[in-house]
Amino acid sequence: ILSPVFLITAIAIKATDHGPIFYKQVRLTKDGKEFKILKFRSMRVDAEKDGVARLSTGENDNRITSVGKIIRACRDELPQLFNILKGDLSIVGPRPERPEIASQYYKEMPEFALRLQAKAGLTGYAQVYGKYNTTPYDKLTMDLMYIAHPSIVEDLKIMLFIFTREYRRRGRKSDYCNGVLQTLTVHIFKKCKM
Repeated sequence: ILSPVFLITAIAIKATDHGPIFYKQVRLTKDGKEFKILKFRSMRVDAEKDGVARLSTGENDNRITSVGKIIRACRDELPQLFNILKGDLSIVGPRPERPEIASQYYKEMPEFALRLQAKAGLTGYAQVYGKYNTTPYDKLTMDLMYIAHPSIVEDLKIMLFIFTREYRRRGRKSDYCNGVLQTLTVHIFKKCKM
């Protein structure tokens, strides 16, 4: 079902800057185990050429490619389904952090390590109930509340919330995403004819 989306996205990334399609990044999951998360590459290849891990500054981050803006608007988590199938991620759990970012949080909040009592997830309590500007401490509190009270019902509520939010969001953005996909397809075919 998702293969056309994967294919169009892969071709668009390759056609615009000829760099790799996927981006692998080390993240932490349960008990501090490291794994490589798989994402569509939405930033320039040299986005962290200085070796310093840094969070994206949002929409105006100049490291994000033109295709990357579209990927982020239409969700770039699809390749992480492979991480779920591999057992690195669960569907619901605390957001997997990069070791470098996690070590910064440990200095400010030693209790941040408690998040590693649960397997990291594609989505989670803090992602659903928090906002983009929710403080790391508040997100930590939300994750710890989730971990302290595991519940299949809560997992189902989070998944349902994600699907309904995406459905509503897609209602507003679906024309945008569909238009973008059409534009990318035309762009790809023009490149192929050259």
